Amino acid sequence: MFAWKDSFFRQLFSTLLLGSLMTVPAWTQSPGGNSSVELDSNATITLTSEMADQWAELVLHGVDTEFPNKLSLVYSNPDQIGTPQEHFPAFYGCFDWHSSVHGHWVLVRLLKTHPEMPAATKIREALSRHLTAENLKHEAEFFARDENKSFERMYGWAWFLRLAMELDSFEDDDAVQWRGALEPLEELLVERITAYLPLLTFPIRTGQHPDTAFALGQVLDYARARGLNELEELVITRARDFYLADTDYPVQYEPSGHDFFSSAWNEADLMRRVLSPEDFASWLDAFVPNLNQQLTDGTISPVSVSDLTDGKLVHLAGLNLNRAWCLQSVANHLPEQHPLVAAIRTNAREHLVAGLAYINSGHYEGDHWLATFGLYAISGVGQLGPNQ
Repeated sequence: MFAWKDSFFRQLFSTLLLGSLMTVPAWTQSPGGNSSVELDSNATITLTSEMADQWAELVLHGVDTEFPNKLSLVYSNPDQIGTPQEHFPAFYGCFDWHSSVHGHWVLVRLLKTHPEMPAATKIREALSRHLTAENLKHEAEFFARDENKSFERMYGWAWFLRLAMELDSFEDDDAVQWRGALEPLEELLVERITAYLPLLTFPIRTGQHPDTAFALGQVLDYARARGLNELEELVITRARDFYLADTDYPVQYEPSGHDFFSSAWNEADLMRRVLSPEDFASWLDAFVPNLNQQLTDGTISPVSVSDLTDGKLVHLAGLNLNRAWCLQSVANHLPEQHPLVAAIRTNAREHLVAGLAYINSGHYEGDHWLATFGLYAISGVGQLGPNQ
């Protein structure tokens, strides 16, 4: 990382620990100098109206940007070849299907929490144009083909269910229409998840899209919000099968060069959903037995991006945000008297500040998706009840 940024983050981290109220200057917040963050008396970063509007504009641009696009499709005959919008009339933008889906989640979340922002009218128009019954019926038919049964499994599926959850708690006439449009694909994906999980012999542990623990966490939240008891029990069972006996996770081997996820902390974020605080504390102590040292010796520390124009290398910006929300969730679920709660929260804040610095950089390689990770991390949405 550049020397000026190192100096800034050292100063900012010291300020965070002092717990003062401040606004971080816009020029320090991203390489493009576009956002500001506000810290409350507990040094918690909150979403300002200014930031909400900036992120909304960023995502609005992305959801209608059809090219460049990475389809990653399997075709069984030449007649199936088409443009992104022909395949996905709802989710054709943002470079790939899953990024478009979680971009729409950002728009719904911002419209719900900041209805007064200048971009609100444009958000409503975009959502009404994209999330129609006709568009989603077409996409459900695409997913229903045999050759597409593993398409976006399970990362994109998980974000689609998160979008459905967000709309469930949005008391708005337009939102009711958008929510209804999701149902055909939603039902299909729940069926696919229910069929797939019993067949998954081993969890997928990776710092990218296929990571099993991240998806299971989202599906579990969805099942609980919707009161789907059988799906909830299936996810809990699989989580225990895959992860309950894990010990001595080699966190020192993370990250690899393209990671936007920490497989270790996604796993912990899932297990805190499954276990009681006391059981989770015991599990965590065995899972990362040297955590006290690794939180402070640089093993678990924010990372920098060497090239914002490289679509793979910029993944590391998302890793900071992913670690931030996982670590904060872990700290919040541990018993308050656990000796590492304060250190974990400090580490989470450091990752959050570092990750936010890369949002709205002016480079589409990161701009087509990073606001999603930023909003998820700031809002703590994975820890909120279904009506929040």
